[in-house]
Amino acid sequence: MSRQATAIQLTEDERATLEGWERASTTEHRMVQRAQIILAADRGETTTAIADRLGVVPVTVSKWRTRFARERLPGLQDSPRPGKPAQYTVETERRVLAQLDQPPPAGYAQWTGPLLAAALGDVSADQVWRILRQHGIDLQGRKSWCESSDPEFGAKAADIVGLYLAPPEDAVVLCVDEKPSIPALERRQGWLRLPHGKAITGRNHEYKRHGTTNLFAGLEAATSRVQASHASRKRRREFLQFMNELVSEYSSDTEIHVILDNYRTHKPKQDRWLKRHPNVQFHFTPTHASWLNQVETWFSILWRQSLRGASFQSPRQVRAAIDQFILAYNEQAEPFEWRKTEVRPTQLKQSYADLCK
Repeated sequence: MSRQATAIQLTEDERATLEGWERASTTEHRMVQRAQIILAADRGETTTAIADRLGVVPVTVSKWRTRFARERLPGLQDSPRPGKPAQYTVETERRVLAQLDQPPPAGYAQWTGPLLAAALGDVSADQVWRILRQHGIDLQGRKSWCESSDPEFGAKAADIVGLYLAPPEDAVVLCVDEKPSIPALERRQGWLRLPHGKAITGRNHEYKRHGTTNLFAGLEAATSRVQASHASRKRRREFLQFMNELVSEYSSDTEIHVILDNYRTHKPKQDRWLKRHPNVQFHFTPTHASWLNQVETWFSILWRQSLRGASFQSPRQVRAAIDQFILAYNEQAEPFEWRKTEVRPTQLKQSYADLCK
């Protein structure tokens, strides 16, 4: 006596879903076949009739009728297959990361992928690299940072950022610093004709030194315009001489706020110069946080666009190049936009381009 087939009665939603699978050109063949089996069973067709029409054995039809009756639509999906057991587990990942906390073998300064694999014994170097990439670990890369231990970091940083974002009305905010010992390097450079006819420009790694020069610069935060002065030395005398030139550009009743780092020439114990200039107020960046001074951003621009890779035969040529760059820069200067949303004394030192642009 044959066993009675499992009865199938579809809901409207289930029928619509199965008919959609049957019509769609992107549905996998196996899912189309299973949908056809269930739709035929819902119409009252027997298992044998469905198997003959679809070209499958009756046991296949019976299997999907039974699975659908028990689990409905999710039952038409393939059951998960165990597959090959994983060779490496989460514990392997922990072991690799833990090994990084140990000193490398004697004679080596740092870990490499093969060294880690050899130390663990049962983990391949390829798997070590996969785990390191997953965690963004670069064994060769090195990051440097400078943490400020200034106990007044918060107050000083807030003071300076406040001057950038909301300066006092009718006041001028100036960012002042020096770029010391800019070298005058004469490089061997020119055009090189390659065998296939293409010409390239480049420079030899050799160079000749012709001394150095020091640059004092003041950047007006509201406009980003720069005023600069050159000096052979960078003592307190040269700094005050530059400050005299800088403040002379403004009337004596203009309130001037000057942002400076903690270099010793900027802050003597008895500052007679400030007493003679009551309209000028100095604001010092926190210790090891001179990157809060926007003129440092301009120094980076100067180096990238004017000095890096250039050839000079004397400090006078360096000074002339800087002056020419300042003239061109001031014609199109725009104020830097402060984008830093949070400033903490223990954060990694960010690039100047991330802080100001």
